[in-house]
This record gives sequence, structure tokens and C-alpha cells, in this order.
Amino acid sequence: MVQNQKLEFLPRSELADLQAERLRTTLRHVESSVPFYRQKFREAGLKPDDIKSVEDISKIPFTNKQDLRDHYPFGLFAVPMDKVARIHASSGTTGKMTVVGYTLRDIDTWAELMARTLACAGAGKGDIVHNAYGYGLFTGGLGVHYGAEKLGATVIPISGGLTKRQIMILQDFGGTVLTCTPSYALNLAEVMEEMKVDPSSLKLKVGIFGAEPWSEKMREEIERKLDIDAVDIYGLSEVMGPGVAQECVEGKRGSHIFEDHFIAEIIDPETGEQLPYGERGELVFTTITKEAFPVIRYRTRDITSLDAETCVCGRTMVRMQRVTGRSDDMLIIRGVNVFPSQVESVLMGIEGLEPHYQLVLDRLGQLDTLEVQVEVTEKVFSDEVKNLEHLGKRIETDIKEYCAVTCKVKLVEPKGIQRSEGKAKRVVDNRPRQ
Repeated sequence: MVQNQKLEFLPRSELADLQAERLRTTLRHVESSVPFYRQKFREAGLKPDDIKSVEDISKIPFTNKQDLRDHYPFGLFAVPMDKVARIHASSGTTGKMTVVGYTLRDIDTWAELMARTLACAGAGKGDIVHNAYGYGLFTGGLGVHYGAEKLGATVIPISGGLTKRQIMILQDFGGTVLTCTPSYALNLAEVMEEMKVDPSSLKLKVGIFGAEPWSEKMREEIERKLDIDAVDIYGLSEVMGPGVAQECVEGKRGSHIFEDHFIAEIIDPETGEQLPYGERGELVFTTITKEAFPVIRYRTRDITSLDAETCVCGRTMVRMQRVTGRSDDMLIIRGVNVFPSQVESVLMGIEGLEPHYQLVLDRLGQLDTLEVQVEVTEKVFSDEVKNLEHLGKRIETDIKEYCAVTCKVKLVEPKGIQRSEGKAKRVVDNRPRQ
């Protein structure tokens, strides 16, 4: 389904002209209203009208998360507070919260983008959206909620937690679209099995999963266990919330970025140099329609690549490939760079393992150590000790070959790793801080 065919199928040359016009308007807006940007532009010797095309965006200085924290809470808002209709914030797990604001027009824009997102996944009027993303300062719950209403679908604002109750509501209310984190989708599937609920007896047809990195193997696991299509959603609070990009159910080959509202770039995370389509690097976003909290060349730290080929669904907007991790979440273990998603790809390819794992980092003397804890199935757990030892050695070898890092594997009994009702805690880093 398509929510806005005129824009989502726009020829790329026309899209570039629209982006350039909206970019200049946004630059004028922040230059006149945000001292931080005015100073950055002055130091760079840049004026908004110097930007003649989208290619000129490389002349503009970057913005990063520390800039947002330095101006906590409202220092980068581009409208007076009496124009701010709503405030959201990130979780703030690594420092102060990142605070973002929305005008009424911003909220309407966001709802339109989320309606597009749901339509990409095949949803429309008559669908019932079981929304298990968290409500509150986190953008996920309310983002999906307003988009579903804009689309004309019915929303069940269930939020997270109370998993058995969620399953009862899926049975009784007939939800057709599930929205939550991929790890919570697996949790739902596991509890359904305990409750002897056959997923095929539900009306669910598609799940829209995001807010944490997940692998292609995990997609296959979710689709098999829940008997649905599983598609990826991308967003971040600083840029909008969910609704920045969405995978279409027809292609499942990367998430369409809604480029009439966002300009996306890929850069080398070390040098800041722009990279061409197809090369992996750090994702950078510029918002070009936001009023209350525009961000200019914002470094997301998410590692991905862009594909500009027209999708099988007909949408012309670039697709971002699945985020493998964040450059600031990358683990450096004895000089080797490792993303949790790389380890997950290995684990999901081995029969007898459950999709629940944790990476535990520690330090022995001067050396970092990595222990991979992963659950095994009931059948494997009851197997002979020598077979379990053989499985553990095989996992260690596969991780060494794929990730170039040595680890110890600990096979954990079923349900031995704590379940998540939101984002899964994949990494436990016990190394002493420098």
C-alpha cells in the first residue's frame, strides 16, 4: 500500500530540487532562531543561500549528540516555548537525556510519516494495530499511535509488559499489525508457546520491529515463530522518532528513507568524508521540514549503507540497509572491532540455539575477555555433556572465523537469560573504566 504516491514515487531529479529548496528554508530558520547554528555557520563562512543544490550540503558543519547535551534541555529549540506542543526525550542511558520538541505542524508531519510507514508494511484502513512500543517520553509508542490514526487504522495502545495479557488481547481483539522491538516479538512467541497458543490462529499478518539492531536470521526466526511478515523500521528521537525510514513488505531489502523530509548521507566515521552509495559508513541526517527542533548534518553513529536503485515496490526514495550497530556501541576487544549483531548472525545460524544471548566483557590482567552466553533448546540442554562441549567449541570456532575475536561460550539453560519488554540488554561490560 502507498500513503502518498505523488511524493514516494517522485523522480529523483525532482526530489533533489525539492530537498535543496527545503534545506535552504531550514538553514534560514535555524540561523535566525538558534544561536548555536548561527555561530557554526559564521565560523564556516557559510550563508543559507550559498547552498545551491543538495550536493552543497557537505559545506555545512556536522552536529553531534554532545552538542545536544551541551544545550540541554531546550537550547537548540528553534521556536519559542509557547509554540512547542510536545516534548519527548531519549532514554539517556549514556548521559543526559536528549530532549526534542514538536510544534503542532511537526506532530502532523510525524503522523503523516508514520502513516506512510504503516502503509509500507501493508497496513491500511480496517487494520488493527497492536502497539506494544512504550508510551511516554520515548517516541515509539505515540509515534505509531498517531500514524495509525492518520492512516485510518484502529489502535490498541497496549504499550510494553504484561505479556500474557498482550497475548489474550491479540486473541480477543484481533490485532493484524504488531509493533514492538524484535526481542520482545521473540518474547511474545515464547510465551505463546508456553500458553499453547498457535500463532496461526491469530489474525496477525505483519510485524513492524525496530528500536534495536537485529539480524536477517532473527527476522527469519520471528517470521517462523509468529507466522507473519517481519519488517524493519528506523527512527531516532533527535531526527523525528520512528517514521524516518521503513522497509516495504514487498521488498524487505532495506528501509525507504522519506527524503522529502530528511537528507541522508553516509560518511567515513573517522574522516567525515562523504561515501558513495553502496559503501558502509556512518549515517548522517538533516531534517528539512521540522519547525521546533531541526537538526543539521546530525551524526547518528549508526553504521549502514544507502541504495538508490528503485525498489520492486516502485518507491524511488533511497533505502538504508539494516543497521549493524552504532560506531559508539562497537566493542573493541583486544584491538578487534566487533558489533553484537555480528555475533548474533553466527548464533542464529547454528541449530539448537535459542535467539537469546548476552556478551559479557571483562578484563583478566591486561587482557580483555569475552564470554558469549547463549540459550540452548530443551532438547540440546538435556543432551550428553560431551555433545554440549562439542557445540560450545563449534560456536567459539565460528565466532573466531567470522568476527576475528576469541571468546568463551557458556551454554545457558532455556529461559536462563533475562527477557526484555523493550530493548534487549545484549552487552554486559564489566571492564574497569579508564
